[in-house]
Amino acid sequence: MKKEFVVIGLGRFGGSIVNELVKLNAEVMAIDIDPERVEDYAQIATQAVRADTTDESALRSLGIRNFEHVVIAIGENIQSSILTTLILKEIGVKKITVKAQNDYHEKVLRKIGADQVVHPERDMGIRIANNMVSNNILDYLELSDEYSIVEIKANEKLAGYTLIDLDIRAKYGVNIVAIKRSSQILVSPQAIEEIRLNDILIVIGSDIDIHRFEKKALH
Repeated sequence: MKKEFVVIGLGRFGGSIVNELVKLNAEVMAIDIDPERVEDYAQIATQAVRADTTDESALRSLGIRNFEHVVIAIGENIQSSILTTLILKEIGVKKITVKAQNDYHEKVLRKIGADQVVHPERDMGIRIANNMVSNNILDYLELSDEYSIVEIKANEKLAGYTLIDLDIRAKYGVNIVAIKRSSQILVSPQAIEEIRLNDILIVIGSDIDIHRFEKKALH
């Protein structure tokens, strides 16, 4: 069976989620209060519906509790985002992911039971800033306020050494969880694995330790 999702709010963020889910062969109900946006997604989503999601009876009539995951990607209207989250919890939706505008919004969303809260603009800003500052960091994924996973390109300072030679975990407190080598991915590489020039190292650790490793080992 195909996975079934609902995306509420069809701005840039919500729209990009709908497009990606459809590409991944999921069933998607796309909802917005703006009829033009609904029209835009009528040919893309499995079903595109105009509805006010702060109206409980409207949500119930759409059978939303039967979907396994609802994404609330409402833009500027924090009140609508909070009310929609509350109603979905009340109805009994299993998993709710909500886009937050700021930290205060996130606090309220978590208090009322949002399962996952995302800050797409902030997170993208962090990724872009990290990529700009470092030539070695290719991609950056924030796991929490203090921990991240990064992709780091191995340079001449690391090439030719095995993981045991470099002793990265003991020296820097970070773990290399995988190595991307052209089309190959080595998951949980062995200590005797030799790093090659331009290998992509998937590194997990605290932000402080990752920056320390990136600064000392790669410059």
